[in-house]
Amino acid sequence: MRSTILLLIAMTLAAVEPVVTPIDYAHDGVALRGSLAVPAGASNAAGVLVVPEWWGMNAYAERRARELAERGYISLACDMYGAGKVTEDPQVAGSWAGPFYQDRGLMVARVRAGLAKLASTPGVDAQRLSAIGFCFGGTVVLELARAGEPLRVAASFHGGLKTTTQVKPGTITARVLVFHGGSDPMVPPGEVAGFFSEMIAAKADWRFDTFGTALHAFTNPKARDLHAVLPAVDYDPAAEAASFATLHAELPRP
Repeated sequence: MRSTILLLIAMTLAAVEPVVTPIDYAHDGVALRGSLAVPAGASNAAGVLVVPEWWGMNAYAERRARELAERGYISLACDMYGAGKVTEDPQVAGSWAGPFYQDRGLMVARVRAGLAKLASTPGVDAQRLSAIGFCFGGTVVLELARAGEPLRVAASFHGGLKTTTQVKPGTITARVLVFHGGSDPMVPPGEVAGFFSEMIAAKADWRFDTFGTALHAFTNPKARDLHAVLPAVDYDPAAEAASFATLHAELPRP
C-alpha cells in the first residue's frame, strides 16, 4: 500500500512539473539558444522573460525560469550572447557584455528577439508579458522599459541603473521594480540618486526596494563562492526571499 501511495504521489508531481526545453531563435544573424519553461496544461498564460547575469544563459537563469513556470507562468530564459556562450570568468563575461553596455540600441534589439520568441510561444497571452533580469540582465530589462516596451512588470535584481537613453515622460508604460543591495559598491548612491531623478522626470510607475547590507548579486547562491575573490558580490538569502516575495505580488496572475 505504501509503495502504491508513493507511486501516485510521484506521478502527480510529474504531471505538474514544468516542461523545460532549449529553444532556438536568432537575432541579426546570431544563433541564440534560450531555455523555455512551460507549466503542464498552460493556456492563455502570462509570460515572463528572464534575462541572465553577464555570465550568459546558465543554470541559474534556467532555474529562475523553471520557478516561474512552477507558479503557472510560461517563462523564457533568453540568450544575449549566442548559443553555448557561458562563462565563469569575469574578464570573459565583461568582454561579452561590454558591446551591449556601449550600444544600448543593440541591447534592446537583442532582448526584444527573446521577448518576441516568448510572445509567439503557444499558450502565452502576448498581452500579458513581463521581464525580469539579474545584474547585467537587470540593466537590460530597465533599458527595455525605457524603450517603451508594453510590459506589465519590468524588474531588475541588483542591476546597473545608469543609462545613455533619454526618456520622455510617458514613454515607460511598464511597472518598474528595482531590488537593490544598499551596500553594493558596483551601484553607488550617486547612481541610485540619478535613477530616482530619471524615474520622477519620466513620470514612471516605479518601486525601489533597498536591502541595506546586501551586496551585488545577492539573489544568486553562487555569489557566496565568489565573495573571496570578488568582494563586491555575496549571497543574501533574506534579501533574495523578500525581493522575490514582492515580485510575485506585483506580477500579473498567471
